[in-house]
Amino acid sequence: MKRTKIICTIGPSSSDEHTLEEMIKAGMNVARLNFSHGTHEEHLAKIETIKRVRERMKQPVPIMLDTKGPEYRIRTFKNGKIELKPGDSFIFTSDEVEGDETKVSVSYKNLPHELYTGDTILLNNGLMEFRVDVAEGNNVHTTVVVGGTLSDRKSMSFPGKVFKQEYLSEQDKKDLLFGIENDVDFVACSFVSVREDVDVVRRFLDENGGNNIDIIAKIENSTGVENIEDIIEASDGIMVARGDMGVEIPFEQLPAIQKKIITACRFRGKRVITATEMLESMINNTRPTRAEISDVANAVYDGTSAVMLSGETAAGKHPVEAVRAMAKIAEQAEKDINYVKRFRNSDFIIKNAVDALSHACCALAIDINAKAIVVCTRSGATARMVSRFRQPKYVIGMTTDGKVWRKLALSWGVLPVMSEEFQSADVLFYHAERAAKETGLAVPGDVIVITGGQTNGCSGNSSLIKFETIK
Repeated sequence: MKRTKIICTIGPSSSDEHTLEEMIKAGMNVARLNFSHGTHEEHLAKIETIKRVRERMKQPVPIMLDTKGPEYRIRTFKNGKIELKPGDSFIFTSDEVEGDETKVSVSYKNLPHELYTGDTILLNNGLMEFRVDVAEGNNVHTTVVVGGTLSDRKSMSFPGKVFKQEYLSEQDKKDLLFGIENDVDFVACSFVSVREDVDVVRRFLDENGGNNIDIIAKIENSTGVENIEDIIEASDGIMVARGDMGVEIPFEQLPAIQKKIITACRFRGKRVITATEMLESMINNTRPTRAEISDVANAVYDGTSAVMLSGETAAGKHPVEAVRAMAKIAEQAEKDINYVKRFRNSDFIIKNAVDALSHACCALAIDINAKAIVVCTRSGATARMVSRFRQPKYVIGMTTDGKVWRKLALSWGVLPVMSEEFQSADVLFYHAERAAKETGLAVPGDVIVITGGQTNGCSGNSSLIKFETIK
């Protein structure tokens, strides 16, 4: 049973009940909906299908709403596309014009007032580069540095720039309200650059009844990387979105950035997702490339909480096979890791009582060769604190809250289990033993480690640790 979780983007190739069921059987843990595409009606149909399937299968499959975010795009050209070569002059304008070989309109109307001489504009996923000569009036005059074919509605990137545009667009607000109404579990916020971006989303969710939705900040530009410590602190998790990140940041730096972010998230008990082009070739092929296999495995070696499939499951020809391949790669990579040695050699610094208790649970489980660690948790916080140590024992996250049950499905090594309410430690031990047996992780005679609050698994403030022999 793999410990690394798999997020699958749901689209035309995977939105029917049969395919979803097969993907869950193959190893899918989280269903992602990309709100850069589709209408609310289309997304509602997907949500209802996911809910029917997960209820029928009795599986905690959370739903992640991925926002469009503050995108910057060019408008359209008279003939759909143009050709530009190095040295050509070109104008980006906030005026509404029909694009041609000399100019094109942009979606962000304040752009001419926030770019300066020497700034860089990237288009076509970074393949085309423009240098700003001067910005005046409604126009940004540039010189083409790297040319190519430029077609309608391409996204724009601005390395090192943070614009004054409000982080939450009106469309994003509508999408978040839709997510709250339909009980999504996670919101993945696109193009997070500073902590304040997360704070804005948090306030909006709290003010509109979405305070129980967890926020995943997507790091997609150089500014987000620079502010990663503050962003991690403000969010519930991080997505290393390597696609757009690779546009602004030199590609040779991406592996080190990925490792740095994963480590920083782990030490803080925050979930971390590695995403983009992990099994891209499986959009068309039934087997991944050798490089893709190594990419997924290395993310697992780094300690990522989850790996993500995008086009592979949303629009690919082989969505179930892609999930199955990713699960096999992750499971094999986990077998190759000496988790005991990794835990013993960890340079984690104990800073508070929660750190001490969660570390002690892991150390005790290893020392007595326990079959599992059962964490009784109301909010999921204690289970996440234990999960961050990436130790060799499975963690049973036992909770009485259905939403927490689903959200625990994103935490590394955690097997979520729903429990009845209880009011005493003795009843806690009873439910813990039963959960260990029902999940198949322990049989009579095996030892488990139990931790939780004294009653009802208090939120993030566990005060009990015990080992018990299964009867």
